Amino acid sequence: MRPPRLAAAAASAPIRQRHICTAAAATTTTETSSASTPAPQPTEPLSAQFANFRAAGATSAANGLASSLRKILASSPTDPRAFLLLRSAALDARLEPDALVDAVLSAADAGSPDEASVLLSRLLTCLSRGRRDCEPAAAAYARMVARGVVPDDRSRTDLLVFTARHASAKDALARFDEMRRNGHDADARMYDVVMRACFKEGTHGDALRLFDEMAAAGIKPDERVYALAIAVLCKLHDANRALRVLQEAKEAGFRPWDTMHNYVVEVLAKAGRMEEALHVKNEMLAAGGKMNVVLATSLMHGYCLLGKVGKALDLFDEAVRDGVVPTDVTYLVLIRGCRAEGMTDKAYELCCQMRERGLLPNAFEFNLVMKGLMKDNRWEDAIRLLEEMVDAGLPNAFTYNSLILWLSQNHKFHKALELWEKMKEAGLKPSIVTYHNLLLGYCRRGCMDEAVKLYSEMLEKGFTPNSVTYATLMKGYIHKKDFDKAYALLDEMAQKGVSCNEYIYNTLINGLRKVGRIFEVDEMLKRFISEGFVPTTMTYNNIISGFAKAGVLSSAFDMYQQMCEKGIQPNLATYTSIIDGYCRTNCCDLALKLLNDLRRKGLRPDLPAYSAVINGFCQQGNMSHALQFLVLLLKDGFKPNVVVYNSFMAGYKSLKMMEEASKFYHTMIKDGVVADTATYTTLIDGFSKAGNISFASELYSEMLASGNIPDHKTFIALTHGFIRSGDIDGAKKCLDEMSRLDVHPNAIIYNMLINAYIRDGNLQEAFQLHDEMLEKGITPDDTTNELVSQDFLKAVSHSPADTENPI
Repeated sequence: MRPPRLAAAAASAPIRQRHICTAAAATTTTETSSASTPAPQPTEPLSAQFANFRAAGATSAANGLASSLRKILASSPTDPRAFLLLRSAALDARLEPDALVDAVLSAADAGSPDEASVLLSRLLTCLSRGRRDCEPAAAAYARMVARGVVPDDRSRTDLLVFTARHASAKDALARFDEMRRNGHDADARMYDVVMRACFKEGTHGDALRLFDEMAAAGIKPDERVYALAIAVLCKLHDANRALRVLQEAKEAGFRPWDTMHNYVVEVLAKAGRMEEALHVKNEMLAAGGKMNVVLATSLMHGYCLLGKVGKALDLFDEAVRDGVVPTDVTYLVLIRGCRAEGMTDKAYELCCQMRERGLLPNAFEFNLVMKGLMKDNRWEDAIRLLEEMVDAGLPNAFTYNSLILWLSQNHKFHKALELWEKMKEAGLKPSIVTYHNLLLGYCRRGCMDEAVKLYSEMLEKGFTPNSVTYATLMKGYIHKKDFDKAYALLDEMAQKGVSCNEYIYNTLINGLRKVGRIFEVDEMLKRFISEGFVPTTMTYNNIISGFAKAGVLSSAFDMYQQMCEKGIQPNLATYTSIIDGYCRTNCCDLALKLLNDLRRKGLRPDLPAYSAVINGFCQQGNMSHALQFLVLLLKDGFKPNVVVYNSFMAGYKSLKMMEEASKFYHTMIKDGVVADTATYTTLIDGFSKAGNISFASELYSEMLASGNIPDHKTFIALTHGFIRSGDIDGAKKCLDEMSRLDVHPNAIIYNMLINAYIRDGNLQEAFQLHDEMLEKGITPDDTTNELVSQDFLKAVSHSPADTENPI
């Protein structure tokens, strides 16, 4: 047991002390003053007397103290005035520690050496508790040791506590080691004090060494030491020994505290040893302990680390039913576990539960939930959650930036702009990342005037453009097929001191390919090299891939040879691009030859290589060969991805075998592969052409529910399907749906609708669509012009409608 702190008497101590010290001072003055020196008045404070002595010199003050103590101890060795005088000298007059110790020992020479030891022990305690500076207490202890005095256990413990609190664990440990080297006894309380200091400062190895030394010294630990040793071992991840020490505490007759069990359960759970953790928990409950939130949270964390989030959630429900009140840590453990397992719904639900209980996730966990919602395309829930948490100050710039980026990338740019305004209303300053995300949105939509305006605003706000800024603008111009403006940005970069990097050069090189100027790539590459650009494998792979996708295999091989001549090593991606090129040009036999050459070189084809070959055979309608390569793909340890499944579905769709296409779709879902926009578009197109527009519409609804955003091809397929079924109004509604989803229609969709209305005899609606097309800035093509020409209108009035080919 620790000695109790006698704090209750502190309130009256100053008044009593003053009267006693005044009397002692009067006695001291009679002894030490000369006849010419008037004695201090009885009401003069003792501190003033020592001030007078100090004015005369430290020696005089020490001599005066010694004389007074000698007088008191001679009359009564246990007179309380002796300590009160010593205390005042130490705290009020602040005599040097050496002088204090020497004065006591000088006074004890005339009377009681044992009383001197008691007084000095009390002096050490007094200095340890009454001063904020460690030096006086340490100096007093050193002087005592030098003079052969051993302070008692209590005063040495107080010195260790004081050193740990006001200096450091390292100093306390050094002091403790010094005491033991001096042959001074140590007890469990001293070990506890120093171990606790080491634990708090993270020097767990020193704390454990002290625990081991206790056993060697034959000192039995108490409950506090056992609890501390278990905590140290758990911090050191030594679960096995923590279990042994827990058992030792029980065998020593102690009932382990709940905190001991909490520590052991935590370290076992983190190590994935859940059976042992549950056993320790059950032992605690059997001994009369109660389930607490720390213990429950540790077990939940252990389940989450093992991926058994369901068990963690079951334990959570059980603990709440038993009256355990979850903390924010409990919820955050579960939210992280749910996010790791893709359980976005549950993570969102837990986040809402926290709010209902008056708890708030931290910014990191909140952003985790937001990220999960965006990953599952639940952007509406993400925005709603953000708005609910604005008052709590949880959404930060990172939250807004992430959501703005997602909305910009997923055809929800008008929502991104609304969020941009809300971000400013919330008082959050946009960063350059925010501007980049908005620039991306404008550029993806082809709104380059707005992008340039935002870019100018960014400069006005003091943001310095970098390579990401210019690459984003370049991609925007390339998307608009305005390569000259994209290339002109290089001059502005040079003026602003932004150096070109590989990403910029590769962006421009890919841009040539995207705007159909693939044959200019070689010349531009030479120009960039003359400017100091050093092409890499990635650069050549991009160029080779561009030529291969364009079906210009001779140019792809030229680039391959140039690459080898420059000593740039081709990799698997290089060969895969060429294989893909062969397959796109119906030269699957050459693709197979190259595939075999790769195997002879010791290179194993990767999933993209297999995917290219499978897609080539599917495009040819050679499904048997495609299936053979699917078997090889599986044999080599790969799992088909959505691209492979889409190839099979597209192949069977072309053969009008929609039942087989559906089988691949269901197999894909069963294997956990997530369908994408291309998957649904292929199926919608296939079933629409098969005359099953109702099922195609169901697929469209499923597509939206799964978070996939339809594109132009999807709406072309749907529009064609409605027109084939005679539902022109349904086809017209596709335009409204495109507007709702922020998907811009193109000339093909308008041509189909105009043609359908003309053949239906509704020329007014046809011409209204033509005007609407012009208003939206969609350039009519040759088909459009032919449809609205007078010759076509006359011809169509005398011919039946062609429902198979509406254009």
